[in-house]
Amino acid sequence: MQWTLVIPLKPLARAKSRLADTAGDGVRPALALAFAQDTVAAALACAAVADVAVVTDDALAGRELAALGARIVPDAPGAGLNAALAHGAAAVRAVGPAGPVAALNADLPALRPGELARVLAAAAAFPRAFLADAAGVGTTLLTAAPERELRPAFGGASRLRHRASGAVELDLDAVDSVRQDVDTGADLRAALALGAGPRTTAAASHLLIPDP
Repeated sequence: MQWTLVIPLKPLARAKSRLADTAGDGVRPALALAFAQDTVAAALACAAVADVAVVTDDALAGRELAALGARIVPDAPGAGLNAALAHGAAAVRAVGPAGPVAALNADLPALRPGELARVLAAAAAFPRAFLADAAGVGTTLLTAAPERELRPAFGGASRLRHRASGAVELDLDAVDSVRQDVDTGADLRAALALGAGPRTTAAASHLLIPDP
């Protein structure tokens, strides 16, 4: 089964505000872009992924991620994360068969293609499925089978909301790179310990990152 991934990315100037203890205003946009670049590059390298669509209105991010091979979908709703994901899923299905789609966070800089393939293979058994984040509170990936709506409910305690919506929680070991999103300095340290991609490693090389 070949998947289309939908990755939302807010304007870089407003991204990653919770990293304020680690990176100043002038640094966070570059970090957010590096996270997205490493996430998209790893996703495109996954054998189970046919296409990656990034929903964003940020011109710089759009150019850089398109250069990696992503499709750029303008954030027409402009109404937040879940509206962007629903719009992106509808956009990719409007120009092709209603195949399986997955929403993936843009801040998974240690993402490994093989681990992503394992998660998607497990998700293929269910109409809708999701993977909880490393903290066990949020969600890093939500999937929908062909002809099924994605119904995203990301943000905050989304693990409980996705479970309540009927999506099946995937219980998988050894997929840490798909779970490790980055919101705080501690998260960034954890991602770097897992082995972040080259752009994130370079962007974070001069930062003093707080211990978890």
